[in-house]
Amino acid sequence: MPHILLIEPDRVLAGTFRQGFESKDYSVVMCAGAQSAIYAADEKQPDLVILELQLIGHSGIEFLYEFRSYPEWQLIPVIVHSQVPPSEFAGSWSLMSNELGVTGYFYKPESTFSQLLRAVDSQLQTATL
Repeated sequence: MPHILLIEPDRVLAGTFRQGFESKDYSVVMCAGAQSAIYAADEKQPDLVILELQLIGHSGIEFLYEFRSYPEWQLIPVIVHSQVPPSEFAGSWSLMSNELGVTGYFYKPESTFSQLLRAVDSQLQTATL
């Protein structure tokens, strides 16, 4: 069963997404912040990370830098699902994708759970090939 690390400070949204992913036979660990997500990843390595960039304490970008500093986590796909519009990263998308390993970016106001689920399915299928 593929394991997803969901980093989302909104507990209601995180719970809803967790239910949706678990109904598709994914195991999900929810974390509200960057540090708890690092601990969770250390406890059980995820197959995929879904990340909100706006976190309390540390930003999602800070999380990515720390997450990618561990060799065993460098190839784990990360999908950003955020309130931060993608236009904020228009000039630095190569940094996001190449250095930080972001494989997809979904702007919450303009995306659906179905779109996110398709991206998760696609990333996890690619990872198992």
